[in-house]
Amino acid sequence: MPNKIYFTPGPAQLFYTFEEHLKKALFLDIPSISHRSKTFIKVVEETNEALKELLELPNGYDIFFLNSANEAWDRIIQNLVINTSHHFANGSFSKKFYDFAIDHNKKSAITESSAGNPFQSMKVSEEAELIGITKNETSVGYTFTEDEIAQLRKENPDKLIALDIVSASPSLPVDFSQVDTAYFSVQKGFGMPPGLGIWITNEKCLEKAEEKAKTTSLGSYRALPNLKKFGAKNQTPETPNMLFIYILGKIAQDIIKAGATRMRNDTTYKATLLNQAIENHPLLDHFVSSQKHRSKTTVVAKTSETEKILKFFESRGLVLGTGYGSFKENHIRIANFPTHSKESVEMVCDLMKKIE
Repeated sequence: MPNKIYFTPGPAQLFYTFEEHLKKALFLDIPSISHRSKTFIKVVEETNEALKELLELPNGYDIFFLNSANEAWDRIIQNLVINTSHHFANGSFSKKFYDFAIDHNKKSAITESSAGNPFQSMKVSEEAELIGITKNETSVGYTFTEDEIAQLRKENPDKLIALDIVSASPSLPVDFSQVDTAYFSVQKGFGMPPGLGIWITNEKCLEKAEEKAKTTSLGSYRALPNLKKFGAKNQTPETPNMLFIYILGKIAQDIIKAGATRMRNDTTYKATLLNQAIENHPLLDHFVSSQKHRSKTTVVAKTSETEKILKFFESRGLVLGTGYGSFKENHIRIANFPTHSKESVEMVCDLMKKIE
């Protein structure tokens, strides 16, 4: 395992039990067994059960395995949008979902706010079939509140809502009954290497996909009805990333055993420490001005001394994240995921006081 602690917001620090589960998976020959074997079917079943418990998924929601959250954008557009979607974007990743829709020749609409600032309007175009929102915009550290998601649901009861939870879960509570589909990758909150995406859908999504399939292709082997057919047997249409599916289930079980509520309370505590450290430092300031919209899992500060600060921490074995895209030179991003202990975050805050 590396000697450094990675506070980069994805890929991030590996979960503290990752190495243990990797060794056990290799001992059990998980990467080599048949993906149609009873052994692997049991692995999928256990991983599904652990994720459903950890995320508190309501009945009627299914979990499917993809290559990444980026692939989920494709699958959502291919399966759930016939003509148009509506996207709320205030950062690079939420904007990319809209770009995917345009690439698929959809007549989609977008509501943009300046990065890091609240949306001035939450009105959705009438013709939109699906609304795309991002619980936690990793690029700038902006969070969509649960109240805002609930309000969108109340005002748009007949539209599908797709929620990006890439850097939100499992650290932030999400009321999945307010959304129809959600997705994430494992290299952030679950502390794994990249290479596995999770797509969550409900029965409304399946009905929409089946309706669309009557007139057009849904994208071949990973069409939602096909995923559902195999998923009902705890299988996948293709040979999946069996190693990571196994480890993801084990890490989810670890978090459950340690206490999901405790993990989320710790997330709030660590975020509070980091935010206080930013407020008390003359070289740093919050990028997201609205306190209720500040991310707890990707804390972002603006500064004119990005390179100096990053080098200071790296020389002490702590790797913080640079800004994303156009903010690369004047932001620092600090990941706050379950694998980051309270002690390691306290270390970051203590060291921050020494930067002059």
